Amino acid sequence: MAKVTELSQLDMNGSYCYADYLTWRLDQTVELIKGKIFTMSPAPNVKHQRISGKLFLDLGAYFKSQSCEVFAAPFDVKLYDRRKSKLSDREVFSVVQPDLCVICDKNKLTEQGCDGAPDWIIEVLSPGNNKKELRFKYDLYQESGVGEYWLVFPYERAVQQFVLDRDGEVYRLHGLYAGDETVQPYLFPELKIDLVEVFAE
Repeated sequence: MAKVTELSQLDMNGSYCYADYLTWRLDQTVELIKGKIFTMSPAPNVKHQRISGKLFLDLGAYFKSQSCEVFAAPFDVKLYDRRKSKLSDREVFSVVQPDLCVICDKNKLTEQGCDGAPDWIIEVLSPGNNKKELRFKYDLYQESGVGEYWLVFPYERAVQQFVLDRDGEVYRLHGLYAGDETVQPYLFPELKIDLVEVFAE
């Protein structure tokens, strides 16, 4: 089999698994969502990196004395139906690289990244994110059992906070926060994040 080093060598309408993904040597970063290839935006801009970096520092300081850990992209997260046990790489068809994720179950950590749903995922949006990608990720995180999911809008200076319902089946919008507010994760209510600081230029 020819070594895959260019995106043009792949069928963008084809279906791939994590085992395929591990063999690729692409310059461009891609994600797999239910077997389909999604190209990630070019290198994030300064605004994106500044916000992501501040959130990482806030989370890192808080979780330093906790059993959970925070990880920043690039970091592979393998996702699948939460009702299934761990799957082989050939049985996994979704691998994403969230901007930030918090993992409390150490058994999910592997040499490659995270095997299964993180407790909390934060995505800082870039101009290159498209609505189709966002919808697919929302559905994927929901069915995989990601307990809390934040969408951060840098230009609107806003945060959408989604939390799985009591049955752990469906996301509900738990909060919508403007850039002058303080937000608390539902799963970690002792952590308070000042959005004024996060969005400061």
